[in-house]
Amino acid sequence: MLSASRQGAPAFAQRRTAPPALAGPVVVKHAAPSTGHAVRGRTCSLAATASASSASASDVAPERLRKVLEGLDALNSKDPRSVEVDGQQVPYELAYARWLTGWVLRLAADAGIEEPSEELRITARGQHVERWKVPRNSYPEGRTAYLQWREDLKKAHAATTTRLMAEAGYPEESCKRVEKLILKKALKKTEGQIVEDALCLVFLERQFAEFFPKLLEQAAAAGGDPAAAQAEADAKMVDILQKSWKKMGPLGRAAAGKLPLGEREAALVGRALAG
Repeated sequence: MLSASRQGAPAFAQRRTAPPALAGPVVVKHAAPSTGHAVRGRTCSLAATASASSASASDVAPERLRKVLEGLDALNSKDPRSVEVDGQQVPYELAYARWLTGWVLRLAADAGIEEPSEELRITARGQHVERWKVPRNSYPEGRTAYLQWREDLKKAHAATTTRLMAEAGYPEESCKRVEKLILKKALKKTEGQIVEDALCLVFLERQFAEFFPKLLEQAAAAGGDPAAAQAEADAKMVDILQKSWKKMGPLGRAAAGKLPLGEREAALVGRALAG
């Protein structure tokens, strides 16, 4: 448990631990619980820290849910990018979908939801499906193009996910519900907030430390004093963190306050939350 700062913001620990459980059906056959999931013919031990009940829920998933989750996993397994997980290379979007699923299940439990809906579980798995197919550099520079890129991605993710749902036999009502969640048109509802919180938590836990050096590199490439580049990168990162914090609900913020972060990341979060 982490203490609160004078401004009421959480004080972050300065070390890293395992992510939440990465539960749910996979494309290939599950290995034994203690050995992890098979990925591309290799065994990848994906660390689990969420409750066992979250993992067991997937074992009794209805056939249609299993088909959709396996279909999404199959698509994400084609990501040419990879990330190291427990010493093994895993397709990035496959790992991301499982990180997001883990957080969604944990936050749902924190919200008192004993059995997350099929639509919520599908949303978590399909939120970024095949995201690598439309890279940022396929759009012009600038904020307007960036926002258009983000919007087009959401529509593509929703279309792919709901197509798999329809093929598996889901009614139109369920497909529309998932579409709204992926398009972030249900943010004021419990499930919508859970997904938004989970997205922010994955960023803080998994992407934050790698993202900041990119900002610094961009600032340095513009030329000028190194100290000025550092200050510019810091300011941009603080702005991103503040925007992320505003999107999060009480449960997401509580979970964020317990995340172990590196010294640099913790300092930037402290600045962001201090206003």
